[in-house]
Amino acid sequence: MTTSATRTAAIRQSWTVGVATGAYGISFGALSVAAGLDIWQTQALSALMFTGGSQFAFVGIIGAGGLASAGAAIATAALLGLRNGLYALQTSRFLGVRGIRRLAAAQITIDESTAVGIAQKEPADQRAGFWHTGIAVFLFWNLATLIGSLVGNTLGDPRRWGLDAAAAAAFCALLWPRLASVDARLVAIGAFLIAGIAAPRVPPGIPVILTVLAAVVVGLRPTGRHESPLEGGDGHLPGEDPVP
Repeated sequence: MTTSATRTAAIRQSWTVGVATGAYGISFGALSVAAGLDIWQTQALSALMFTGGSQFAFVGIIGAGGLASAGAAIATAALLGLRNGLYALQTSRFLGVRGIRRLAAAQITIDESTAVGIAQKEPADQRAGFWHTGIAVFLFWNLATLIGSLVGNTLGDPRRWGLDAAAAAAFCALLWPRLASVDARLVAIGAFLIAGIAAPRVPPGIPVILTVLAAVVVGLRPTGRHESPLEGGDGHLPGEDPVP
């Protein structure tokens, strides 16, 4: 049974996660302006796309290939964002929303809001955890993005500070926590080989799409296991990104 104590604990967890996750937005804001986007474009990405892995991918590809690589950047960001649609299959069980609330829920269905929501034991606490986490991450992520954009604009030439390579470093940071299993390591090695072979031969962004498709193929193969991809009782999803 839901009590005021369990509701308070869920809300406290939500805002703690929101502050911690939102801080990563500073890196995104700085990287985005370094890639050539202006402050308004950067803010639009955080407010509308609002999924950190896709945002980092988008600005990384734009930074490498300019506007000519926009198609590849959009395709890559979309592929990386598909996981949020899978999360919705789980969150819809306890949210029960319709109309405008359904649209709002879709916008804030991310790693963190899903994880905190399903970590609670009672439906009312699950809903509180989901909404408070999603709103907290959205607010702090967008605020941090603005700060990062303003700081990035004052740095001058991004190559002077190594920001031209920071998007690649961000991807490595996202990848590292996922390499806990043999399958994950094999996928990483395969992706490295595919990207290394394709990069000199195709436009920027295409190697990323090829590696994502390879990972999807591996993920779709039958394994004989029936574990839920959304299990997690500590507010974290298995292999989740440290960004929304």
